[in-house]
Amino acid sequence: MKLLTLESASLSASVCVTEDTRLLAQSFQNCGLTHSATLLPMVDHVMTASRLTLDEIDAVAVVTGPGSFTGVRIGVSTAKGIADGRGLPCIGVSSLAAAAWNVALRDGIICPVMDARRGQLYNALFSAERGVLTRLTPDRLILRDDLKKELISLGKSAVLVGDGAQMCYNEFSGSEVPDVIPAPPGLVFPAAHGAAMEAHRLAQEGQLLTAAQLMPCYLRQPQAVRERLARQTAQTTTKE
Repeated sequence: MKLLTLESASLSASVCVTEDTRLLAQSFQNCGLTHSATLLPMVDHVMTASRLTLDEIDAVAVVTGPGSFTGVRIGVSTAKGIADGRGLPCIGVSSLAAAAWNVALRDGIICPVMDARRGQLYNALFSAERGVLTRLTPDRLILRDDLKKELISLGKSAVLVGDGAQMCYNEFSGSEVPDVIPAPPGLVFPAAHGAAMEAHRLAQEGQLLTAAQLMPCYLRQPQAVRERLARQTAQTTTKE
């Protein structure tokens, strides 16, 4: 299966083309440019580099979150547009699973962490053995203190990946948490190739979607929605 995979849920953005699990071409940027300005040019780049056309692609995979609300929307809408125009199936991939694949060749616990602000993290736990990932928890929104307690109870060393890796390493290391190791800088952020590895696994399980079915997975409501609901609650309380 030839996959076009997009990742734009974090500070970085990347696109790749794979055939089964073989990487044909990948483009990655983490230079502060907006994803809306970089994603489609990266699609053009990897298609040219792989010497393929979109008509030769079998499915479109995209990271659907959690992560940056704007980045997730850009990635999902771009994937939907490409897939819908050609009648291609889609595969939605967790940003946390994509990040975990970066270090899947190191046996042990992998702990993807993305900063969700207000002392919270987007997180999931995985176990890696001989390059095979096993999910231990669902994607979740968790307090940093609660994750710290969970890692203490596990009693095992863990590799931290994601944009919250250094922050968690600074907070957890030297405490009761067993050895925590931040991933090397080049492997910290989710990347399209890791997302493609997860997408390949999902495709084998038959987890294919239509473009219409593909949706973001935020894990919590966007800030604008939360603020609107808070105002409505305050107005209701005042009237009472």
